Amino acid sequence: MTVPETTTATVESPRAIAWRRRRRAVAKTWHEFAAQKGALTGLVLLGVTVVMALLLPLLSDEGGLDVTRADGGPLNPPSGKYWLGTDIDGRSVLLMTLWGTRISLLVGFSATVLSVLIGTLIGITAAHFGGWTSTILMRFTDFFLVLPSLVLAIALSAVLPHGVFTVIVAIGLTAWPSTARLVRAQTLTIESRPYIERARALGGGHGHVVGKHVLPGVLPLVLANTTLVVGNAVIADATLAFLGVGDPNAVSWGAMLETALNNGAVTRGAWWNLLPPGIAIVLVVLCFTLVGRGLETVLNPRLKK
Repeated sequence: MTVPETTTATVESPRAIAWRRRRRAVAKTWHEFAAQKGALTGLVLLGVTVVMALLLPLLSDEGGLDVTRADGGPLNPPSGKYWLGTDIDGRSVLLMTLWGTRISLLVGFSATVLSVLIGTLIGITAAHFGGWTSTILMRFTDFFLVLPSLVLAIALSAVLPHGVFTVIVAIGLTAWPSTARLVRAQTLTIESRPYIERARALGGGHGHVVGKHVLPGVLPLVLANTTLVVGNAVIADATLAFLGVGDPNAVSWGAMLETALNNGAVTRGAWWNLLPPGIAIVLVVLCFTLVGRGLETVLNPRLKK
């Protein structure tokens, strides 16, 4: 009589099961995002732009931005040596446009992180605690919403010392209200679900409910909104630099436009001083918008078909 062999089944831990489900959700989200050609194109172009900005010190010499070392004539048109011509100081417009990418992306990403952190904190706090806390925070948010953000950013930039950090703070402190309202609405939706009531009935405190349930549900929409905020921050940075309240020592796209306007590039017909930074701003903002809309379509349940 043969004795049947006993086989031991491998039992997965709850953590492994949760990790596998998370990977499947990420893979599904990626496939839905990649199916949108516009969003995928924007992501690829953004990836190329970011990599180029990071590797730029290895690919070119920043010394060409120094007016004392410029060897080109003022406002020379595009040529074999200077593909996009020169500015009023004889510097290469192509080199300035490439190096301006670093400042514009740095300000865009940093200001967005600051504004998203502020907006997420205020939105979750207002929705989770409710009552007078929500009333005070939302009235504070409404106050910033009715104020022209550009005017407020100009005022902050004029009061604080000029520099890249000041521009980041000025944009970050004025761009958070929309994120706060979005996060508050999503938090209220999440906290109205039955599993939140069960978590509280089982003794879950504020930290448990927010950390384990609210944040995971809010972060996808925050991520989608973040890409749109970056594009707005890039435009705000270019606007502040164009108005002369940015960092005077930094080469950015807005500063290039301001210099071209102040030195008569428009009246002299030096279009090569205006088009490169302008086109760069439009393309970067367009890419962020395409990626943001694509993520919003995938991550926002209301937009899914």
